[in-house]
Amino acid sequence: MGEAKRRKEKLGEDYGKQENILPWVPITKDQSEKFVKWTTQGAWIGIFAMIALWVTVRFIGPGFGWWDVT
Repeated sequence: MGEAKRRKEKLGEDYGKQENILPWVPITKDQSEKFVKWTTQGAWIGIFAMIALWVTVRFIGPGFGWWDVT
């Protein structure tokens, strides 16, 4: 318990706050993890959307006579 009190006295108002990734970048570690999560999820959504578009253009479209693919 003494170590926590010393750390709290040393850090003052910054005690309990998340630290930044780098001192000159105002982004916390939690924010960076959320960014990676969202961008990864967005990439997968984009991949599946591209596959769906390809299937539509390649197979479904010619079946309805939309595109003349030989």
